[in-house]
Amino acid sequence: MKRFVSVIGLLLLPLIAGAQVDRIVIAAGTPEDQALTAINAESDAQKKLAMYEDFVQKFSANPAAVAYGNWQLAQAYQASGDLPKALQYGDKALAGAPRSLDILVSQANIAQQTKDNAKLVDYASRGGEVYRSIAKQPKPEALSDQDFATRVAEEQSGAKSSYEFLEVAGFNAIAAEQAPKARMDYIEKFTSAFPDSKFGEQVAQYAMYTLGPGQLNDPGRLVSYGEKALAANGNNVPVLLMLADYYAESGKPGSETKATGYAEKVLELTKADAPDADRSRKLSAGVAHSTIGYSLMKQDKTAAAVPQLKSAVQLLKGQDDTAYATALYRLGYAYAKLNKVTEAREALTEAVKIAGPVQKPAQDLLTKVNTARAKAK
Repeated sequence: MKRFVSVIGLLLLPLIAGAQVDRIVIAAGTPEDQALTAINAESDAQKKLAMYEDFVQKFSANPAAVAYGNWQLAQAYQASGDLPKALQYGDKALAGAPRSLDILVSQANIAQQTKDNAKLVDYASRGGEVYRSIAKQPKPEALSDQDFATRVAEEQSGAKSSYEFLEVAGFNAIAAEQAPKARMDYIEKFTSAFPDSKFGEQVAQYAMYTLGPGQLNDPGRLVSYGEKALAANGNNVPVLLMLADYYAESGKPGSETKATGYAEKVLELTKADAPDADRSRKLSAGVAHSTIGYSLMKQDKTAAAVPQLKSAVQLLKGQDDTAYATALYRLGYAYAKLNKVTEAREALTEAVKIAGPVQKPAQDLLTKVNTARAKAK
């Protein structure tokens, strides 16, 4: 008979290397079990700490006992307010049970208290990888497909609350981090560990902001991040829009085709003309239409660009001023190239009314259109 001192409840196996999730097991009736019983009976906190220290030393040849003893020491020091020691002992516990979700959650809690975002993201990411490994484990020959599927589902169910806690903790660390370089490092770790995260869109937005001109200004890394993110989740709308915009501006051979492909994927996903389409879906679709129109203009397909840009204007009005003004400017430019002066003036006059980065370029183009119109008369 065995005494289960961990509450993970995932694998009916002792702590072993290579398992999907480490589960700490102490056999009932063993000297280790008897020592733990004595420790649990002690009410004095200081004496209990000393007993756990002795426990770890005495049973140093038993990895499960050492991991459990260090974990208990970490929790005891956390309770006493000595957080540096709590982290120290928790890391020792993880060294013996690196795939223990219980210990990773415990360490993430302590890292939150110390506001150590680097450690928090590390623990969260490791936990995310452990959880994902459950579905990737090889099927034992002795199990039928149905029994194996049932076991995997049970393991995932038992680990779900830990996974969700770590997912939230990791995202909060990203949101709290002020240093761009550190934030981007966290984002890349998080994206790898939680590829299907419910925070995927927000994380992608943080990545675009962090790698953009206002912060790290690293377009190469931006594209690298985006392509990796899409490899993990091809339906990530913010990343699709980010890459579409990048390739539309790139100027490299074939980039416009890539931009259009990503933007069209956004249109497929958002279905902005559906009755239940919300603001987010309409905004994304509007930006996608604007990008497609811009890409077509760069290929000298201006007439084909106009319907795309008109759709963008209709979808973006009242949704986002900058995106709306950009679509109007592009539409005005397209009409001007087609010598449709009246239509160009209407679009540009509307764009000029909107304060923001597009206002001056729209005014400059409107002036040129008006000058050309006057000369034509």
